[in-house]
Amino acid sequence: MKKRICVIEDEKDIVRLLSYNLGKEGYDVLSYESGENAVEFVKTNRPDLVLLDIMIPAKDGFEVCKQLKAEPDTQAIPIIMLTAKAEEANIVTGLELGADDYITKPFSVAVLIARVRTVLRRPLKTVSESEPVLSFNQLKIFPERYEEYVNSEQVLLNHTEFKLLCCLASQPGRVFSRYQIIDAMQGDSEFVTKRLVDVLLVSIRKKLGVAATYIHTVRGVGYKFKDGP
Repeated sequence: MKKRICVIEDEKDIVRLLSYNLGKEGYDVLSYESGENAVEFVKTNRPDLVLLDIMIPAKDGFEVCKQLKAEPDTQAIPIIMLTAKAEEANIVTGLELGADDYITKPFSVAVLIARVRTVLRRPLKTVSESEPVLSFNQLKIFPERYEEYVNSEQVLLNHTEFKLLCCLASQPGRVFSRYQIIDAMQGDSEFVTKRLVDVLLVSIRKKLGVAATYIHTVRGVGYKFKDGP
């Protein structure tokens, strides 16, 4: 079955470019040109991925992203944000709101398709006994399913947050400098900086709730995942 992608973008040339190239890759592409009723559009069409421009009429992409991540029916749908705004502050804002990736205009079609493939690569699997799991008392992380649970309740981290958590949890006790974390997270060409690492960890801790105590700040060095008191 074809993967469905909803493009929310008001620039018709970009919509045509994306529709043509993503269509060639075998994706089913639907487009919408305004932030108004964009959440209803996504709910109706049930896409596997949303490509969301920030500068759209009526309601900007940040607000649409926030609403999509707040709705139970749409919060698990991955979002890649598209925008001409390349400033780090806008990238941080998008990722904090739950976006999975961020691409600035003008963009390479080949790079965009690679990012789309990466985000859609998350396998939807049922739990099996042989499936790898990082287990720490109340916190369980399933790297292959991009899922994490605190006291058996799923926590919704975005793609970048999940990669950072796995980076730390895969080697409990090891202290990672911010530069080491950045190096570990660059495999999918993600935009990661020292400041963004700090911002993401604040967001991860907030979402993990009682399990946030596993993540420790090592002053002047970086961060580590500590399994136990």
